[in-house]
Formats: sequence, C-alpha cells, structure tokens
Amino acid sequence: MKSINLQTLPVILIIMLSVMAGRSVSAQETNKTIENKVKHLLSQMTLEEKVGQMTQVDFTVIGVPKEQNAEDQIDPAKLEDAVINHHVGSILNTPFTPDNKSQSIEIWRKMMRTVQDAAARTRLKIPVIYGIDAIHGATYTQNSVLFPQAISMAATFNPELAFKEGEITAREVRASGQQWNFSTVMDIGRQPLWPRLWETFGEDVHLATVMGTSYIKGHQGDDFSAADKAPTCLKHYVGYSYPLNGKDRTPAWLGERTLREYFLPTFEAGIKAGSPTVMVNSSEVDGIPGHANHHYLTTILRKELGFKGIAVSDWADIERLYTRDKMASSPKEAVKIAVMAGIDMSMVPFDFSFYDLLIELVKSREVPMSRIDEAVSRILKVKYQAGLFDPKPLLEVEGNFATADAIETNRQAARESIVLAKNDHNTLPLKKDANILVTGPTANLLSVMNGGWTITWQGFAEELYPQQKLTVLEAIQEKSTGQVTYVGGGSFDAPIDIQKVVDEAKNHDVILLSLGEHTYTETPGNIETLNLDQAQVDLANAALATGKPVVLLTLGGRPRIITSIAERASGVILGFLPGMEGGEAIADILYGDYNPNGKLPITYPRNTNGITPYDYKPIESFEQNSYNPLYPFGHGLSYTTFETNGLKIEKDKISMGKNIKVTVNVKNTGTLKGKEAVLLYINDVAASVTRPNKQLKAFKKVELNPGQAESLSFTLTPHDLSFIGVDLKRIVEPGDFKVMVGNETVSFTLRK
Repeated sequence: MKSINLQTLPVILIIMLSVMAGRSVSAQETNKTIENKVKHLLSQMTLEEKVGQMTQVDFTVIGVPKEQNAEDQIDPAKLEDAVINHHVGSILNTPFTPDNKSQSIEIWRKMMRTVQDAAARTRLKIPVIYGIDAIHGATYTQNSVLFPQAISMAATFNPELAFKEGEITAREVRASGQQWNFSTVMDIGRQPLWPRLWETFGEDVHLATVMGTSYIKGHQGDDFSAADKAPTCLKHYVGYSYPLNGKDRTPAWLGERTLREYFLPTFEAGIKAGSPTVMVNSSEVDGIPGHANHHYLTTILRKELGFKGIAVSDWADIERLYTRDKMASSPKEAVKIAVMAGIDMSMVPFDFSFYDLLIELVKSREVPMSRIDEAVSRILKVKYQAGLFDPKPLLEVEGNFATADAIETNRQAARESIVLAKNDHNTLPLKKDANILVTGPTANLLSVMNGGWTITWQGFAEELYPQQKLTVLEAIQEKSTGQVTYVGGGSFDAPIDIQKVVDEAKNHDVILLSLGEHTYTETPGNIETLNLDQAQVDLANAALATGKPVVLLTLGGRPRIITSIAERASGVILGFLPGMEGGEAIADILYGDYNPNGKLPITYPRNTNGITPYDYKPIESFEQNSYNPLYPFGHGLSYTTFETNGLKIEKDKISMGKNIKVTVNVKNTGTLKGKEAVLLYINDVAASVTRPNKQLKAFKKVELNPGQAESLSFTLTPHDLSFIGVDLKRIVEPGDFKVMVGNETVSFTLRK
C-alpha cells in the first residue's frame, strides 16, 4: 500500500482519518470485550439458566387475568415463576386488558421496571429483553406517532423519511421502556392476495432494500445501546411473503434461484445494515417448514450471509412442526428439529413446554450442549450490545414522545405516500368552496388508514383510536368553505343508503367515493378474491350513474380490483395505509395544499388473475401474454409536470468490475413546485438465465420549482449487473445492457 504523507493532507482530513481509525479500533475493542463477557457469563450458567435464555413467553404468562381488571397488570408470583424459576430470557407483547387497550406510556414504564427488577433478583442478574411489534411506530403505546405502513412508506420513494421513521419509532419504543422491535419486514410483496402485503416495502428488491436499510439505520444508529436506539428484527426469514395460493402461512413454491434472486437480497442487506436479530418464516418453502430448514437457517444465513445474531421463532411455530406440519412425531422432536436447524430462541409463547423439553433433550444427549452454548452466546451478545447489562435511565417522556417535530415528519410521510393515479380534465385539486358529497365505508374511520398492528393486533378497534386525529371526512370538513355532506355508515357493517347518495348528488359539485378494506393482518386477513365486495361496487355504480364527477379514493392494504370504477371516475387516489395523519394528508392533496408525489411500489392489477410484477420475464409479454396492469409499478401523477432528458452513460464500452456513471436531466415543466422520484432501470439483453425486461437499480427524489432543472448522477456497480447463474452463484456476464429512465434508453457493452 502506498504510504500517506500526513504533512500534505489538510488538517481536517487528518482529523477525519483519526476519528475513523479510532471508531474502528473502538468497535473492535467493544466486540472483543463483549465476547469475553459472554464467555465468562456462559461458564457460570447452569443448563436450566441457559435454556431459560432461549425461552420467550407472552405477557399473559406473567400477567393478571384480564377479567380481574387489576390496576397492576403483572402478577408478582407469575413473574417470579417465569424469570426466577424458569430463567426466561425474553417476554413479548402487550397486556390484554378488559377493553383490549394499548397501554399508556406511564404504565409501560412501570411494567418494564417491574420486569427488570425481577431479572435483577436472579442469581446471575441476566436482564430480560422485552420485544414488541412496533411496525409503524410504537403501536402498543397510547398516543404514539404512527406512521404510514411499509407499503405506503415505500410509495414515498424517500429513504430519508424511512430513516426518520426508524429514529422516531426507536425513541418512542425506548421511552416506553421496551428494548426490542420486531420490525422491519424485509419480505418483498409480490403476491397481492397475501394479507401481509402492506407490511412489505413492495414488490421490488432494490426499493425494499433501500427503504428497509434506511429504517434500520435510523432505528439503530451507530450504537443501538444508546438510550434512544433499539435493535431491530428482520422478518420473516425467508420466502414467507410468496404463498402460492395467497393465504397466510401456506406453502411457497420457490426454487433456490428465485429465492436467491428476489427474496434473500433484502435480508442480506438488513444483516449488513447491522440488524442483530431475525424472525423465521412461519410457513414452508419447497416442502420444508421455515423452523426446520437447516439449509436456510444455518448454511445460508450463518455461513453465507455471515449473520451472527439471534434467530427467533415466530408465534408457536416450533410446536406447529408437530401439531400442524406433521414433520415431528412429538412436541419433543419438534423442539429438537428446530433447535438443531438453527433456532436460538422460541416464541413459545404461553407456557414453559419448550424449556422443559429442551432440558430433557440435552440431558438425553439428543441435543448437544455445544448447540445450547452457541444459541445462548448469541442471545447474551445481543443483550450486551443493547446495553441491557448496563441499564440507562429511561428517556424522559417530555421531548422524546409524540413531539411536534415527529408528528410533522409523520404528516409529511403521509403526504408523500399518497398516489394520484388519475386526474382527468384536472378535476383535482378541488376548490375550497366546492360542494362535496362524501360517501363510502372508509371515509370516516381512522382504523382503515392504519391497518393491523395498530393499538390492537387486528387494528379494528375504532373506539380506541385517538379522537383528536382526523378521518378523511373530518379533514375535508375542516378545510372546506363549501357544503360537505356525508352519506354512509360508521363502519363496514353499516349499510349505506344508496338512494340517498343519488338524491344528494344533485346538490353537489363532486362526489368523493371512499372505498377499500377493513383492517386485518395475518391469517384473519385471508380472502378468496381481490374483488371489492358487491355492496361497494353497487355504491360506486350508483354514484357514477349520477353524472357528477367522481373522485375515487381507496384505502387498505391490498390492491383490490377497481378497474371498472377507475375507468369511469374523473380522479383516482390510491391511499393504501397512510397512518394516523392520513386524513389530513389526503385532504391536503384533494384541495391542492400539497402537490402529490407518491409512486406505486407495486403493480396494480387490472383483473384478479392479472398478477404480473413489473420486472416480468420476456416470456410474459410474448405472443398471447402481456403486461397490462391498471397502473404499473412507479406510476404516480402530480399537479405539475416533469420531464427527463439527456440520459447518458460515460462510456459505451465498460470493462468487467468497473462502476458505471449515468447522468440524466430532470425538469419541472409545469406551473407548480413539486417533487419527482426519478427511477433508473437496467436490462441485461441476453444471459444464460432469462433476465427481467427491466429492474430498478437506482432512484432519487428531487424537489423543483416551476421551470427548474437539475442534473442527476447515478453510479451502477458490478453488483447491479449481476444475477444468480445456472450454478446458483451470483455472477456478472459480459454482453449488452440497456439503461432506462423515463422514455429514454441508452446502451452499453460490458467487456471481459
């Protein structure tokens, strides 16, 4: 290596090099110190204490039964049995109170102190790590800042907002006293029937990678032991999101090439971003349940991807190897299979069966002590890394919870998540004095903008939502200076008087037709068809038949089929799940107080069986096959117009292993200030494995004034040109490539 003459370097560069070197040494020292502490602690532990660390139980195991309506929700005797007698290493979930509420931050802080006080009374004083599904904010803490769900965050195409969401979520989780967030979902959403589609960052590998890793970096920072940071958990390793029949926890039929090409890269990126835990696929891939798949859990995850953290089971999924999958002949064999496959911690969740059975397996030498030590070392390491052995005072609530800045960040995320899909004859934005008829089942509910994992598991307890937040209807009423009339029930179960809608339409300038889904997640969200229910279709047909301009607004976690409605509507807004500020954000866009800039992170199908992602293979557009969605991936309109031109590559012949610089100009050619996400795609023209017609490899979002132009620069790396070859290894082949931005395409040749 060429030596560096420090005398020739600017002082600031010397300082920067010194700081970077110091950080590197400090990180190495910290890791070595933690490893030594783990080894020392492990050497003192009994078998029972070790297996206890591998056991995770639900709050109900330590809680007072909900029917008792106790002020203190933790039962001291149950807590002692779990933490002191059974040495439980982790607890999860929220208490189920009589009214099924999320908890106030004060109650959470008290409960978490009680749990850790119990851990401090154990022989070795090993802290409990408390996990929670804070998937779009601190979802189980009352009045927390609840962001758009992941599918809507992806529609922003704004990694900075994902980073800020991570920061705010971690701060509010830690202010609540919780230490471990079961987020973010790194599955990609390519099966629109799947009821957890909305928990993903969409169908594209690159978009999901960028948004997911940005969230992780915001949530964890450089040191997730900091008082306002917390470890994340990558879900759900791997292949869970692509069930063949679209129903939750049903088999995925994925060959390993497809798995490596589309489903592993996001997890690999999450590991590189520093996430120290993964939660395992609840279903099966190619006949092997996720919790029994040694190849995925050990060979790929550990040896190939270099993951060194905790692999935690999902809910009751080890026992299901026996009860559901019929892979194990007994509950004990199920525990053996899962632990030997690579599971480090069992989300049991309601008893100590895993603990008892694993102790028996070790004593009978069916599971070696070396495997137990391996798993427990990983658990202890994360606890040390998270600072749990050196607890800091809880963050002050004031200045760290539901701050004005955090709420405004959330509102901006909601604004940028809304996709304007159609705007015939500039129907939108509406005039403030327009007379609006609002109807449809999603117009006056907060729950439908938030989805599952909001206050309650399924998210449908509308009465528990913060009443100071505005529904779409309420936000319109606040902004409007004209007449706003609402015709509709307060829930999906309340019928809407269609004749009244028709009669009222005569007195109004425009109809806002708010359709979509009630809330759901996981198996309760399984459906048989993407079609809207007939009651909504009938309402839409009646509204459209009035002859009044109709603006269709959809809210929900999946792309329900709206083709016949959308084709006749004057405007279409795809809201998905924009979070607690969604009502105001939608009203901002309806009235032009904000210029929409969201883009679709999925392909919106035209028909129920028209499920083809944007990066389809050539055979999918050949002869009778065609890619013909209602709205393509990346679609999204604005109240201004943008134009890209001047797409250039620095060289048309590139040597293997070199980066490729691409430039393009983008200009606001309209009359309003706005933001535009510029998307760059590539196509490998010919390869030994068929390549997609195009793949997203880079994007940048810019804000431009009318007439303003900006030159954007992108760098494509050799990895961007790679794919999984015939031998299941990632390769780059020489040949011709295309780069596409907007309506322009340029080509280059990659040479050996």
